Amino acid sequence: MSEKKEIDWYSLSLRLHKFYEGKIETIPKVPVRRLNDFAIWYTPGVAEPSRQISKNPEESFEYTSRWNTIAVVSDGTRVLGLGKVGPEAAYPVMEGKALIFKFLGGVDAIPLVHRARDPEKFLELLELIEPSFGGINLEDIESPKCFYILEEARKRLSIPVWHDDQQGTASVTLAGLINASILTNRDLKKSRIVLFGAGAANIALYRILKAYGVPAENIVVLDSKGVLHPDRDDIDKLMISHPWKYKIAIETKGGGLKPGAGPAEALEGADILVAASKPGPGTIKKEWISKMARDPIVFAEANPVPEIWPWEAKEAGAKIVATGRSDFPNQVNNSLIFPAMFRGVLDVRAKTITDEMAIAAAEAVAEYARLKGINEDYILPTMEEWEVYPRVAAAVATKAVEQGLARRTTTYNEELERAKEIIGRTREKYLKLWESGLIPKPPVDYEER
Repeated sequence: MSEKKEIDWYSLSLRLHKFYEGKIETIPKVPVRRLNDFAIWYTPGVAEPSRQISKNPEESFEYTSRWNTIAVVSDGTRVLGLGKVGPEAAYPVMEGKALIFKFLGGVDAIPLVHRARDPEKFLELLELIEPSFGGINLEDIESPKCFYILEEARKRLSIPVWHDDQQGTASVTLAGLINASILTNRDLKKSRIVLFGAGAANIALYRILKAYGVPAENIVVLDSKGVLHPDRDDIDKLMISHPWKYKIAIETKGGGLKPGAGPAEALEGADILVAASKPGPGTIKKEWISKMARDPIVFAEANPVPEIWPWEAKEAGAKIVATGRSDFPNQVNNSLIFPAMFRGVLDVRAKTITDEMAIAAAEAVAEYARLKGINEDYILPTMEEWEVYPRVAAAVATKAVEQGLARRTTTYNEELERAKEIIGRTREKYLKLWESGLIPKPPVDYEER
């Protein structure tokens, strides 16, 4: 038996992107059989839905596809690990996100990249396009601008706004931490947690952990200059330049450490490390892990190379290790959250997404993994386990109703069945298109390699 060849994913992706000329398209979902059908879907019949919506704009959720359509919006200032590549270069990533939204959540997503680098112009753009969409997914925006845009957009728009690099990563990380804590006999709410890196993901995780019930004093957050501490030399500058870091420094009081403390001091005796910083290897050192509490939990989420290799973390004493990569156990993957998050909020016509909804999503993901049977190498489901998505959608939808933020009411079981039907129908349509050859077979069969 011949050995499998290593796949060059970059070259293969470039070739297939050119072959398919993009990843998504729009097709009708209504009957178009004869001329009379156009009289319903367009003139003269379409005038009546327009009249009804003009009387009450909320009816646009009932008479149009707005209820199931979101925009995936980016200015291209922080794309994957590539940095500030610009809106045109961001488009393939946004289109890929739209593909995942549809395939895993049954959500129609439109890539929308733009040149509005100024935060206020960015927000103005979101306000201007709001009537076309049921939700907004913000993507790949540089820090700290991304925090301001998310906070302001949630205030100004009456549809859900979500920044996946913040809320998505934080939610799936929380799901993994819940199960990792169970396996290591920890109470997450009483654990000492170190967040290595103070970018979009960990600043959002800090907020989500607090909302989950972890005291701020139990959390230490480190940026490139060391622990965020109220007595740090640059604390006054942070108050103006990065108020989110400033708030963390004040609330955590530096986790009881001295100003100027670094990762070695922060990790001594810590239960949990979540690194969301620059790629490794060697960003996190083995000797730091070895000073943590017994059976520590280590999440090294940088891509494409984690801050420390999983086997090195294990050698240093880590009991459970998670990364952002699919070729290692315990992938911390936003795709477990965002398709179902929007499935849930769209189905109840929610007006916003709260931290409580994010926690409900995380708990649903964690519970699904426990039902399957968690172990040191399985604390989170994978994207292939599609049954998790309706469960997450149902948890999110019912939380929105409970918080009084839904335009429609539902029960957990009603949304579970609705989400199953919508996602299942999407997958069935795709399968029929694939099997019929309407989606052309790729010019290279990488499954056989």
